[in-house]
Amino acid sequence: MSKPVVLIAEELSPATVEALGPDFEIRHVDGADRAALLPAIADVDAILVRSATKVDAEALAAAKKLKVVARAGVGLDNVDVKAATQAGVMVVNAPTSNIVSAAELAVALLLACARNIAPASNALKAGQWKRSKYSGVELTDKTVGIVGLGRIGLLVAQRLSAFGVKLVAYDPYVQPARAAQLGIRMLPLDDLLAESDFITVHLPKTPDTIGLIGEEALRKVKPSVRIVNAARGGIVDEHALYVALKEGRVAGAGLDVYATEPCTDSPLFEFESVVVTPHLGASTDEAQEKAGIAVARSVRLALAGELVPDAVNVQGGSIAEAVRPGIALAENLGRIAGSLATAPLEAVEVEVLGEVASNDVKILELSALKGVFSVLVTDPVSYVNAPVLAGERGVTVSLTTSTESASWRNTVRVHLSLTDGQTVVVGGTVTGPRNIQRLIEIDGFDIDVPVSEHVAFLRYTDRPGVVGNAGRLLGEADINIGGMQVSRDEAGGQALIALTVDSAIPADVLARIAAEVGAVSARSVDLEL
Repeated sequence: MSKPVVLIAEELSPATVEALGPDFEIRHVDGADRAALLPAIADVDAILVRSATKVDAEALAAAKKLKVVARAGVGLDNVDVKAATQAGVMVVNAPTSNIVSAAELAVALLLACARNIAPASNALKAGQWKRSKYSGVELTDKTVGIVGLGRIGLLVAQRLSAFGVKLVAYDPYVQPARAAQLGIRMLPLDDLLAESDFITVHLPKTPDTIGLIGEEALRKVKPSVRIVNAARGGIVDEHALYVALKEGRVAGAGLDVYATEPCTDSPLFEFESVVVTPHLGASTDEAQEKAGIAVARSVRLALAGELVPDAVNVQGGSIAEAVRPGIALAENLGRIAGSLATAPLEAVEVEVLGEVASNDVKILELSALKGVFSVLVTDPVSYVNAPVLAGERGVTVSLTTSTESASWRNTVRVHLSLTDGQTVVVGGTVTGPRNIQRLIEIDGFDIDVPVSEHVAFLRYTDRPGVVGNAGRLLGEADINIGGMQVSRDEAGGQALIALTVDSAIPADVLARIAAEVGAVSARSVDLEL
């Protein structure tokens, strides 16, 4: 009996092959060479890549036997996850392989800024001894503001605490009591900007975080502040940072990521006080070895038909057929619920109701939890680390089941309890032979709309004209409505509009709609279907 074939398309650590073991036929190809890749992928069971190999729809179509795409790293920009899902191909990555390396680089950039290491080194190598010009500042007793207190942000905090700094953080989804246990004081963003001597960014790149540290924010900082971004390009507005440096409103910066990459020419490069590196956050021998070993293990699990914790789309393992359609539903419900949360979490309860509850539905709890945290933290979230992320934040997680479901054959509900006493409840189901996902409840409002790639919710006081105004503003923004439903508790009472649209709603458009209709809240959610 022939062995499963694993194609290694880029240079990986020797430990990767060792972790695969002797049960596979190992082949190699230069994945960046398209002419070589397409025929090589035709009859393989799994392919291991880093960032240079594009596993797109064309490659997936050529791979007739492919079961797994494994990315030895975190990002999946070079893998068409949607096309892989449609083809039934599992995609796995190594979500925690680089967190230590990324945290250490952020600390390195911060120290380099504080002590002018880069310009002093360049001057000395050019034969110039300039001790007085490159005098720096100490970290001791300074305030370091951490924007985003996920796993990398926490690692940075732990390392910087040894320098005797005062740690403050902004993260709307972390409980202050939990942060206090770690010696970190939680602050609103404006207060953090005003108090910090150093600011280091550790947020995911989302519509809400792009440009977060921009013109307005940079007018609230101390002129002596030094800003580090080793998270994602675009969170710190590069033009606004340039202007602030030019005007003396910011003392220095350390950048590893950029809005457009590769970035080899930037106005920011003219400042000696700006230290730059070419996206080296994951570029350590240790991170690459961890990534290779992690995806090799995932490939072994996937090809053995077992549950793969680090899979980002199609799941394997011993999951009942009746349960499988609910996996993606539960994750999407979690993403929507997390997006609607306005305060840190205290508890997540997942309810599974109906016939499906007669099976083992633990995977639905994990899927919902994965969805919730995927929109709340900067860390990559998988089935294996979602419970860990909850535990680190003091969030309790529970699963309740019942074979009775009042209105639908099967129902999944995700219930979030927030620290301000508010709750978020999102319910859904799957229907028909094609297992169409449907939203059936938002915070007690009964609805029935299909789960779409782009959804939005408006809460407001019921009155005439709201639907027309919302539709008009979306039309003016060239955003097409796919579906809309209005639900209310009573005439003139509280009402909810649930929208599905054909393209993402920009934040400024959503804000205009909310202002015009007097919405109590307005949220848009982009899902990966």
